[in-house]
Amino acid sequence: MDMVFQWLLLTVAVAVGWVVGRLGSQGRRASRVISDEDSVRDRLQFLFTNYSDQAVDNFVQSLAVNKDTVSLHLSIGSHFRNKGETDRAILIHQNLLARPELPARYTPQVTLELAMDYLNAGLHDRAEALLHQLMGDQEYGRRASTALIELYQQEREWKKAAQVAQTLTRRDADPAMFKTLAYITCELSDAALIMDDRWAAQKLAKEALDYDRSCVRATLLLMKQQVRQGNFREASNQSFKVFEQNPEFGPEAVDRLMKLEQEHGDVGRLFKKLKKLYDQYPSTSLLLALVESVERSSGRPAAIDLLRQELEVRPSVRGLLRLVEMAGYEKGMTTDEGRLVSRIGHLILANRPVYRCVSCGFSGQQLHWLCPSCKQWETVRPIQGVEAE
Repeated sequence: MDMVFQWLLLTVAVAVGWVVGRLGSQGRRASRVISDEDSVRDRLQFLFTNYSDQAVDNFVQSLAVNKDTVSLHLSIGSHFRNKGETDRAILIHQNLLARPELPARYTPQVTLELAMDYLNAGLHDRAEALLHQLMGDQEYGRRASTALIELYQQEREWKKAAQVAQTLTRRDADPAMFKTLAYITCELSDAALIMDDRWAAQKLAKEALDYDRSCVRATLLLMKQQVRQGNFREASNQSFKVFEQNPEFGPEAVDRLMKLEQEHGDVGRLFKKLKKLYDQYPSTSLLLALVESVERSSGRPAAIDLLRQELEVRPSVRGLLRLVEMAGYEKGMTTDEGRLVSRIGHLILANRPVYRCVSCGFSGQQLHWLCPSCKQWETVRPIQGVEAE
């Protein structure tokens, strides 16, 4: 009796699928996935939740494949993939591709869906092969190429990612893709620098700037390369360019600049440049750098006065901790209250993220040029506010 009931349900499902497919095809292009996906999902939830893979296979096999039902097949596959049932999605899309009656114009779309299944399942080799097949397709080539770039980024295959991105930029002047290509090229530059191939590292960093003049990482890489070559003044100049590219990354440049000047230069000579930058792009890192410059050139009391004045306008925990430290040493003592404030302040900062993605909200204490969450370049930036910049 259970078997009879099961086949009865399958028969009803076939009938419902045929009707939905017919209704879904009216007034739409045949290549478009049906829009009433929520309705389809509700029906599928009841029909498939408790069925075995064999039952699902029987249903899909029994559903005709033509221009009116392809959208239903694709909706079923997407439904299972979105639920995390990737094996079932693969089964559906593989079956669809194997059916000789599948109209040829739908083959690229189904192939792309199967590639997405493979990516979700971690079958990267299979996904890569299918995506390569689609790169030249007029309608789905860009989506396939973008997915291929993301795959290579995940596997840190930067040369392959660069090749695909270069192919896309030759056909499409999308600024987002040029930014992606710039940051992929930065990865290659960084790898060359690790191998001590300075010529290649510098060439690649400049190439990245050719792709995207606002690429902050390329400028910081050039700064790092100048330091290795002993060109400390040029390295300092590179750090100031970051503010012209994207002032939100100014703290990254200032931290590197102050470390460089402490080791090889004269922090005091930076006062005018730092003051001009601070007036334009105020941040805690710039303020502390400015205070250190004043201390070197004019003494600690002048630095304390400057820090106290600025904290009244732009309060920050890091600035307060620096003031407590400087004022305590200037008086020749450290009070119990001062030590308590310092301890609490450091505890607050220790448990706070320093960076946050402006796209998806991912946060942490390490700068990622490629957001680990949303996989976008240059969206993780220093956090602004009292407890940060």
